[in-house]
Amino acid sequence: MDVPVIRRSLALHSPLRRKPHDLLRQWIDLVGPETSPEEPVAVLEERMAELFGAPAALFFPTGTMAQQVALRMHAERRGRWTFAGHPHVHLDNWELQGYNAVHGLRFHAACDRNQLMTTADLDAIGEPLAAVVWELPQRDLGGLLPEWAQLREQVELARSRGAAAHLDGGRIFEAQPYYDRPYAQIAGLFDTAYVSLYKGLGGVRGAVLVGDAEIMAEAAVWRKRLGGAIPDAWPLALGALAGLDRLVPRMSEFRDHAVAIAAELNADGTVRAFPDPPQTSLFHVHVPAAKAAVERAGAQMIAEHGTQLFYKVRSSPDPSRCAFEISVGENAMEFSPAEVVELVRDLVERAQAG
Repeated sequence: MDVPVIRRSLALHSPLRRKPHDLLRQWIDLVGPETSPEEPVAVLEERMAELFGAPAALFFPTGTMAQQVALRMHAERRGRWTFAGHPHVHLDNWELQGYNAVHGLRFHAACDRNQLMTTADLDAIGEPLAAVVWELPQRDLGGLLPEWAQLREQVELARSRGAAAHLDGGRIFEAQPYYDRPYAQIAGLFDTAYVSLYKGLGGVRGAVLVGDAEIMAEAAVWRKRLGGAIPDAWPLALGALAGLDRLVPRMSEFRDHAVAIAAELNADGTVRAFPDPPQTSLFHVHVPAAKAAVERAGAQMIAEHGTQLFYKVRSSPDPSRCAFEISVGENAMEFSPAEVVELVRDLVERAQAG
């Protein structure tokens, strides 16, 4: 059976931009004949620590492992085994509750799943917490971010009750233009911060955990225990280093293009883009058609002209509606806002026609 060929993609992690040959060509100038396998990882950790104003940074092969380790350490230090966060927190929503299966931790969902967490939500939690997790931005809400003053207030409340503050910064590079503050100031609010090496950075896989030297030394022990101290991590490090140089300086440009696309979609009225305007380079497109119909329409468009609009369609409590995510990076810069409107109109017409 022939697999439809994708020629253009609005999806951020399109396979078009992840071909090994192309990635290796991007990385070649980052190494020399005498570069050791350990050197790219060491350089990456040093650069991340400096960028985020942290005493130390530690590479992990996955963000799942990095965040579980951070929460395990905060729990053991406090003798508390519950952490709180938004109901859509990535650790709970996408990772099969590994925090519980592997580490015996419990999750306390702090607020309405369709709204950002507030100080009042945290204040209402009656049990002692090991940590509170903030995902910046909140991907499953369309990339929403709390205002800076609100974020500081929430962190201060958590700390006043003995909990650690942990940043799920999987998309922290996308969040920074909204806050318009140095990365070190954002990360400085938290005891530990996880940074993805493949989302905004466009790398292969992997993560970095940043924090003070003592907690990173302890994290290295847990990384070893969990099988994450891999000896040949240099390809993952090189992918991230390339993204730091090439993509991070463009984050404001990507956010501005997302705002322009969302504005055109909302002006057209066929769908609704939310947030309006986007706070980051990602937002959700809410479609007046059923999930299965939109999936079929998307597959038809790939088969007919090779254009991919999304990876995943999200269901809605209203079965006649659904949503998908647009996350702007180099991929979406190839699409003008007007072209995205035309493609989305085509998608909806196909879906509604059945």
